[in-house]
Amino acid sequence: MVIKKRGLSIIFLILFCLIGLVARLVQIQLTHTESFSSNRVNLIEESVVQRTQEMVIDQGRGRFVDRNNLALTHEYHPTLVLFPFLKNIEWPVSELAKAVGVQERTIEQSLKDAKEPFVFSINGKPFELTQTQMSEINRLKIPGVFAINRQYELDTKIAEHLIGLVRENEELLYKRYPDKTYLSKRTMLGITGLQATFDEFLLPEGEAKLLYHVSGDGSPLFGIDVKYSAPANPFYPVAIKTTIDREIQQLAESIIDNHTIEKGGLILLDIETNDILAMVSKPSINFQNPFGDDGAENQMLMSQFPGSVFKTVIAAAAIEKNVNLNNRIFDCDLNLYGDGPSQYDHGPLNFKDSFAKSCNYTFAELSNEIIKEDSNFIEEYAQKLGLLGPVGWHGDVFRYNDFIQMPKEYPGRIWSDSRDKSSVKAVAQTAIGQKDVRVTPLAIANMMATIARGGEKMQVRSVSDVLYKNGTTLFSFPEYKLDGDSISPYTAMRLQELLRTVVQSGTGIRFNSLPYEVAGKSGTAETGKVSSEGNKNLVNKWFAGYFPFNKPKYALVVVDLDRKDGNSVTNSVFYDVVKGLYELDNKDQSNF
Repeated sequence: MVIKKRGLSIIFLILFCLIGLVARLVQIQLTHTESFSSNRVNLIEESVVQRTQEMVIDQGRGRFVDRNNLALTHEYHPTLVLFPFLKNIEWPVSELAKAVGVQERTIEQSLKDAKEPFVFSINGKPFELTQTQMSEINRLKIPGVFAINRQYELDTKIAEHLIGLVRENEELLYKRYPDKTYLSKRTMLGITGLQATFDEFLLPEGEAKLLYHVSGDGSPLFGIDVKYSAPANPFYPVAIKTTIDREIQQLAESIIDNHTIEKGGLILLDIETNDILAMVSKPSINFQNPFGDDGAENQMLMSQFPGSVFKTVIAAAAIEKNVNLNNRIFDCDLNLYGDGPSQYDHGPLNFKDSFAKSCNYTFAELSNEIIKEDSNFIEEYAQKLGLLGPVGWHGDVFRYNDFIQMPKEYPGRIWSDSRDKSSVKAVAQTAIGQKDVRVTPLAIANMMATIARGGEKMQVRSVSDVLYKNGTTLFSFPEYKLDGDSISPYTAMRLQELLRTVVQSGTGIRFNSLPYEVAGKSGTAETGKVSSEGNKNLVNKWFAGYFPFNKPKYALVVVDLDRKDGNSVTNSVFYDVVKGLYELDNKDQSNF
């Protein structure tokens, strides 16, 4: 009887296991084939992947180009693709060799160890075809041999902080695009920069690829028939046409690297359009761990202490409010508060020379005079000069209301506590860009461009167009003015004279030897931080200006952040960029 009970138990156990196996098979084969387990694995897709070999031609995500349609992220090259089954069949290798101009042995050797489709290369470099060679190869119609324009990622990162990062993130994908169920879980998403801003424009409709099916040992499953798979829409993927000039951007990046700015960077604007021609931020992005430090932050969009560059605002107010400046002399041997000696012995200076020599006492004195009559004058004139921001392009784009090209741009700030306006010392510190004053390098570049244009304020563009795949325009971003009042043309003219005097006889005198006449303003701002050794105060060193003076074309800001006193390379970077731009401009003219 005991043996019979044991037998029944074993039978029931076996039946239970069989039922469990059948249920599992039903789940795998029928009910959960497209979303198996908590990882939502698509079993159909995975089974196809296991028996498919493919060569991706275009990953499908949109790309970025510069103002001249030169690639910034990806570009296309005419490429020869070979499939591994060629080594096991008879095929006209001699005809291919003749078409590409290489020896048969070279092609056969490349196939020898191939197990997957590959790009034909010589000495480790993809063999680039001419259009004539492409036509000849495809005319041969050899199975497993394709001449295609394949997409390649650029070897170097260009404008990495402005362009931004892409990453696979399945959770973010479903959160950001819950209705786009057709997207693969491996879809790349924009995480920072313009990649994030324009992510929905850039989403792939699918990869373009060559593929064929193989058996377990790698042999062709359905003969040697290679399939071409691509999205049906011929207008996608799009290209985001930035305002960046690739040649100028690479020049700027090399100069920053040569001078080893560890934190900071530069921004260069086209004065006529207020477009960004170059933007460099340091430290560089650590692509293995981008958010592990502040390398992913774009310092050109972050608020910083501006130092004496901010005196331009006080000068504008003094001019426009008709403060008595004629024949007035300021004692620039006095410190900021007028109660002790200055660090620099400038002696008695008029208003113009005070600006050129960057006398702190003059601008503290003027600010405390003006604020008694107008408590809001500093923020008012900062706004008039297009300094406070955000100053980046924003407007309506299709269904997007108030689309912002650079959403991570920080606003400027003058006061943290309005009660400070009644404090003589707080006003003095604010007048020279200290205390609570924070502005972005982008906004300072915008201020210089505004002055150079005679007071006209404009939004700063980083992208001009969204282009279809065939090069036609999907959307253009118009040039927009910045809202709010502006300085008068007369005030702008007087500021231009002051900025030019800085270079002629003041703190920017080094730039007098440049082939372009420069107007600008230097600045040193105490940050309140000390060096890692604990014995040096860290400062922000600036030079902001525009050039050529008589026919303004460029506005340039260079900033070296958290630098030890006396060790800044700001002026050297500014000098080299101006010189480099002059050489590029004259090279371009000599080509006509």
